[in-house]
Amino acid sequence: MNAGRIVFTPVGIGAGLVAGLLSKKAFDFVWSRLSDEEAPEPDQREVSLPQLAAALAVEGAIFRLAKGFVERGALQGFSRLTGTWPGEERPDPV
Repeated sequence: MNAGRIVFTPVGIGAGLVAGLLSKKAFDFVWSRLSDEEAPEPDQREVSLPQLAAALAVEGAIFRLAKGFVERGALQGFSRLTGTWPGEERPDPV
């Protein structure tokens, strides 16, 4: 593990928390446009599986987008500040 990666770790953790908050707000907004009810939760008895699957899929997609964009922004900001890229340079070959 390089030094940049070690120094970036707390920044990455903070970025993950921000992404979680943003994605929750975004999901609540999107779901309110799709349904008049609150989003279903797995522990609710009177929820159909298709409705639960739709809610979980939308929530997962929004979370992954928010996490990816926030993490990328944090990596770019860190790189501008320090001159080092704490992540991978390119994807590994298949």
